Amino acid sequence: MDRKALFKSLIQTLPEDAEREGLKDTPQRADEAWEHLFRGYGQKPEDLLTVFDNEGYDEMILVKDIEFYSTCEHHMLSFFGKAHIAYIPKDKIIGLSKMPRLVEIFSRRLQNQERMTTQIADALKELLDPKGVAVVVEAKHLCMMARGVEKQSSVVTTSALKGLFKQNSSTREEFLRLIRE
Repeated sequence: MDRKALFKSLIQTLPEDAEREGLKDTPQRADEAWEHLFRGYGQKPEDLLTVFDNEGYDEMILVKDIEFYSTCEHHMLSFFGKAHIAYIPKDKIIGLSKMPRLVEIFSRRLQNQERMTTQIADALKELLDPKGVAVVVEAKHLCMMARGVEKQSSVVTTSALKGLFKQNSSTREEFLRLIRE
């Protein structure tokens, strides 16, 4: 069964008239939305991220407040928020716009926030072999907001620290201070 037929069947379980004016094109629209929401499955970091030789820069490179949308694998409801990514280069760097692309690759999959945070950090570590990587993700989960405990203001924060960010408390503290400014 194709996805459009599945979406139509799902609508009919409500019960609802899947042929009424407001719903007759919903299976097509839902299929298009599904393609967009889960486009991360067709992408690999190594294919999208151009790596350059570092020309001696040895301080933290940080991109913060990277907005993202993802889908909870447990309830298939959205979670959304901001990611903050930093690394300290060794021999290689990437373009700054590539860090938001990295977030997109992993957020556009059925996900849990903890895995997504780790996947972003691991991908940067593998691609660049930097001195350190830090990722903090802050998100609101519709599975907590619209159902279950129904808490509107709850924010889930996850982190993944590698290399200097994990081993050196002053490096970690600098990162945490910078993402709060």
